[in-house]
Amino acid sequence: MKKVPLAHLMRPSSLEEFVGQEHFIGSGKLLRRMLEAGNITSLIFYGPPGCGKTTLARIVAGHIDAVFHYLSAPAASVKDIREIISKARDRLIERKKKTLLFIDEIHRFNRAQQDVLLDDVENGILLLIGATTENPFFSVNSPLISRSTVLQFEPLKPEDILSILKRAVEDKDRGFGMMNVEADPKALEFLAIMSDGDARKALTGLEVAVLSRKKEGQTGRIVVDLTNAK
Repeated sequence: MKKVPLAHLMRPSSLEEFVGQEHFIGSGKLLRRMLEAGNITSLIFYGPPGCGKTTLARIVAGHIDAVFHYLSAPAASVKDIREIISKARDRLIERKKKTLLFIDEIHRFNRAQQDVLLDDVENGILLLIGATTENPFFSVNSPLISRSTVLQFEPLKPEDILSILKRAVEDKDRGFGMMNVEADPKALEFLAIMSDGDARKALTGLEVAVLSRKKEGQTGRIVVDLTNAK
């Protein structure tokens, strides 16, 4: 059976677990106010990899009790979009259930693909969240931008990533909490700094460090120090 990566296991499932982006998700900030009011517009998440764009989209879907659909723009077709829109319309009519469509790398959609979304986003058939590493004001159609709120993500701070790594070491359900891992603070600080704001990269580094020290059948303490973190 294929092992699930640590970065996937440690993905936050609630706003309380989510780390970073306080400038729009912190108390009293724009997205937090939207969620608390229950009035979410379509959104464009713009920022570097590993800073929580996909994770936050899933959290938003759960918060508003919406069905979550994921599409990767490079692999998606107009047919895929139309099928999701059709299901979203039926779901809204029959069950009064919302649908959130998350499109990763939305800048990779051509104009025709983006235009398919316009009417149904405007009419509230589905809620769109598009994620992009490219400036959306240059890479996303103006009509789609005008129907959306653009939120710019920042790379995670080293202290944010450090808190994520510590949680992964201690978490007994999703992390290494049941493996008797002892992580040198300097090793975790190194991973936090060298990840360059990317939580996924930091967690992968931690996972490699732990598993490279773990021998088959081992039950004793696993020490992660600065040497094997590099």
